[in-house]
Amino acid sequence: MKPRLLFVTGKLAEPSLRRELQQLAPRVGFDYDVAVLPITVAALATTPWIARHLRIPDGIDRLILPGLCHGDLAELQRLTTVPVERGPNDLRDLSEMFRIRREDAHQDYGLYDIAILAEINHAPRLSRDELLRQARELTRDGADFIDLGCDPGSTWLSVADAVRALRDEGMRVSIDSFDPLEVERAVAAGAELVLSVNSSNVERAADWGVEVVAVPDVPATLGGLDTTLERLDAQGIRYRVDPILEPIGFGFAASLGRYLDVRRRYPQVEMLLGVGNLTELTDVDSAGVNVLLLGFCQELGIRSVLTTQVINWCRSCVRELDLARRLVHFACTHRVLPKRLEPGLLLLRDPRLREHGDEALAELAASLTDRNFRVFAERERIHVMNQQMHLVGRDPFELFDQIQERTSLDPSHAFYLGYELAKAMTALTLGKNYVQDQALRWGFLTREEQSHHERKRRKQ
Repeated sequence: MKPRLLFVTGKLAEPSLRRELQQLAPRVGFDYDVAVLPITVAALATTPWIARHLRIPDGIDRLILPGLCHGDLAELQRLTTVPVERGPNDLRDLSEMFRIRREDAHQDYGLYDIAILAEINHAPRLSRDELLRQARELTRDGADFIDLGCDPGSTWLSVADAVRALRDEGMRVSIDSFDPLEVERAVAAGAELVLSVNSSNVERAADWGVEVVAVPDVPATLGGLDTTLERLDAQGIRYRVDPILEPIGFGFAASLGRYLDVRRRYPQVEMLLGVGNLTELTDVDSAGVNVLLLGFCQELGIRSVLTTQVINWCRSCVRELDLARRLVHFACTHRVLPKRLEPGLLLLRDPRLREHGDEALAELAASLTDRNFRVFAERERIHVMNQQMHLVGRDPFELFDQIQERTSLDPSHAFYLGYELAKAMTALTLGKNYVQDQALRWGFLTREEQSHHERKRRKQ
């Protein structure tokens, strides 16, 4: 027997819901009933109000409410023994609701084996409070090490105090300096990784007694790297190798080849890749670049990356890398494409566009019986409608002028419409889905917003 589901909706969304269910039910395998409440927009209904107006037929296995209705589900659960749940905020997302969720289908999604070193640039110039603030933020975003970037040409005499302050908060610390005095004091205070070592300072590594990052003397040829590694091996010093990624136009392709070369020559060696020479030095949003570089690392067995967050388009690199390392680990481990797995990394555009279509919007406009404005954005056009009008256009200013010609708006309604029209225009410009009273989706950068109706309800 197929399960029978009861979907609750308002008068406005009933036609769209029935069309969606007509297509979805045969594919998923359920039967359904639709309960239409005596209200235009079901999102305005609270669970106590629904409990007073809803009649639940016999034979129902699940009760599904509109996602935007507010209140305690217990109000409805007292009326029935079947599960009561909220559906998606947008009924066009019902298909996603009935798909197996990522975390259920992939129990091991989220595992990773790449460590993130997050560098705090010019650390000696920062106050202790500012240093700790940045370090806490980087750790919260996913950093495994806080890398203290020192200033060449001067010795940071209080580096030990900074390291101890970070260690006291449970952070792992690396020191990025070729100054032997800075490194010595940092290591004595608890730093456990030194960036970097080559022939110029390799003899000091035995005194430090911690892991180091080995780099070539001449990156373009890997010159000096073999000798440095031989000396580290002879002294029993643990190390990671960084062949050094170069910027585009300055040997980028060849530098990727050097990582491949080191992996062929040293199959078991630990390696590190610094992403900043690409993310910080290229005019492009950093998320996509970070995913590609993490994919390269995962396939090649590079188990640590170094990043900075200096230039504005890189301000969320640590969070991007944290999501990316989980995505590429799952893709490589399970031999699947890194697709439809991590929506948090889709920032500029949405995974897919959902449209009502002109016919459905015209039908909706014709059924409206109140003066509340509804706004839609699809197919390069904005629709604004209520019982008095159905306006369609590409210019929000022209649409607003037409609205003012047909009706008077108080300041709060004018502000609300202007805000929603701006969101609609942004969605059309970037190829995103617009849903009135909901935040545009920006992946992990999304800032949720309280709906206009919820704000009004809270003020009452």
